[in-house]
Amino acid sequence: MKKLLLVLLLLSGSLFAAMNVQTASKAELMSIAGIGEKKADAIIKYRKKNKLKSADDLINVPGIGKNIINNVKKGVKNKNQAKKMNKKGSKGGMKNKASQKKQQKKQQMKQQKKKSSAKKQNKKMNKKKAQKQKQSMKKNTKKMKKASKKKSKKQTKKK
Repeated sequence: MKKLLLVLLLLSGSLFAAMNVQTASKAELMSIAGIGEKKADAIIKYRKKNKLKSADDLINVPGIGKNIINNVKKGVKNKNQAKKMNKKGSKGGMKNKASQKKQQKKQQMKQQKKKSSAKKQNKKMNKKKAQKQKQSMKKNTKKMKKASKKKSKKQTKKK
């Protein structure tokens, strides 16, 4: 009985572990997220000529990248699992989240700088507009004074 349980435990552990890329069938390879029929064929073709000692050796297969290698190592079977795992990355979720927060803060700082520089430019533009308006007002008042002097001279001449 104990031997049977031990055998079952060993078999169940291998079911959830990463697959052996050297011996995996096409269907088994295609069950991994990111590997379709063409990539599975490419892996099988490559391993006929070269021995694959680990999942890392798949990097030499055309069309296989780091994300797929990570999926093979972790035994990721569907796209949702792959997305979650790839977001965490190989360094681990906590470090990656911290770096994402840092990047977000940097982006926020850049946006704030852009806003403040835009505000400064608006203030400068408003000052220039105000100065132009004052100058045009002065010109207009001078013209009006001259016009009123001319009228008053004409009226005095008529009398």
